[in-house]
Amino acid sequence: VIFLHGLGDTGHGWAEAFAGIRSSHIKYICPHAPVMPVTLNMNMAMPSWFDIIGLSPDSQEDESGIKQAAETVKALIDQEVKNGIPSNRIILGGFSQGPISGINKEISILQCHGDSDPLVPLMFGSLTVEKLKTLVNPDNITFKIYEGMMHSSCQQEMMDVKHFIDKLLPPID
Repeated sequence: VIFLHGLGDTGHGWAEAFAGIRSSHIKYICPHAPVMPVTLNMNMAMPSWFDIIGLSPDSQEDESGIKQAAETVKALIDQEVKNGIPSNRIILGGFSQGPISGINKEISILQCHGDSDPLVPLMFGSLTVEKLKTLVNPDNITFKIYEGMMHSSCQQEMMDVKHFIDKLLPPID
């Protein structure tokens, strides 16, 4: 499992969160984003996978930064494949800004969102899941909404993530 943190965070907190739900046969990698100026936050330098110019649906996007983040993820995947992990046993995940992409139309996706998120409104999560349904098999997408959850995670969400991971990555005998 390769899991990417959100803006201004590091992989440490997510590594701790996964420690509480981890299955012993699964390796978890929680990398750290590079530190860079972020336009949205008055150009303050912070861990970020790419620049964020604005939060509205029509905001300009940092296309080159997003492509660079995708290359970083690809390099992580390639390294694990080189280490002997079959690519079909690698799961990508992320929180908030953590970029996720896939071209496999049969990929399984779990998308989670809090209904009280003031930073990334639920409407954006709903728009994202509808866009995903045009890119991959809609039957393979699960969208879970957590009542009262803000821009964070909760115990129920982490248990849902655990079940999702364990279903996709059963132990190999």
